Order: sequence, then structure tokens, then C-alpha cells
Amino acid sequence: CSSDLMGLDMYAYVGDKGQRDAFWEGAELDRNTNEFVNHNVSRPRELAYWRKHPNLHGWMEQLWLNKNTESGAVDSDFNGVELELTWEDIDQLEQDIRQGALPHTTGFFFGDPSDDHYREQDLKFCKDAKFELFMKQQVFYNSSW
Repeated sequence: CSSDLMGLDMYAYVGDKGQRDAFWEGAELDRNTNEFVNHNVSRPRELAYWRKHPNLHGWMEQLWLNKNTESGAVDSDFNGVELELTWEDIDQLEQDIRQGALPHTTGFFFGDPSDDHYREQDLKFCKDAKFELFMKQQVFYNSSW
């Protein structure tokens, strides 16, 4: 595998807690549509997808650590971890994006910092996530490398 194929994939979506994992655990490829389907669990609705945006991932990891360190729930790498985002989280993220304050983050196959490349998409995600939260939906972040 080359470093172009391997990398940090990052997702934000609307759904229920655990829905993404449940969907993919039972998903099958529909050969007619070339789409994955699961007849028992609906696929969460994607809000955003990023490829190799390490500083945003570092921001999310720090948020996860802050939310879970006191409870002792941090016992693994921040990979494939579902992180629920609140209005306050998104509001802080939006401020940090506008101020260029995402933390410098490195990792195997994470790629180079891409804050400028993703700036408009990041801000759109914040706007969309706030709308979903206002509509009483749950918003999550997850990643895979």
C-alpha cells in the first residue's frame, strides 16, 4: 500500500449513537447499485468527509480526551472512536478555525497540515452541524486510519 491509499479518513454524521458501527457491521454490497446496504440499520446521514486533515483530527482528539479523561474512559487510540459533538463543541471549533488555532497534529499517514485547504468546508460543517443540533439531532465525529 502506498501512502496515497493509506491515510486518515474523517467523518461527521447525523444519527443515533452506535448507528454507524451497526450499519457497517451488517452492510452488504448491492451489486445492482454498487452501494452498501443494511436491511436492519439505516446508514447515518453524512455531514462532512475529510481526507488527511490532521489538525482537525487533533482538535477532535483533544476534545475526546477532555471529555473522557476524568471518567477514565480513555484506554485506546483515538481511531474509530465515535465522538458526540454538542453545540458548545461546534461553537468552539468554529472559533478555533476562524482564529487559525487548530493544534498542529502529526501521525502515520496523516498527511501535511491542510487547514487552509479545508477552511471553507470546515466552516460549512460548523454551520450544518449547528442546524442539525438546533433541530434536536445528534452529531458525531469518527475517523479511521
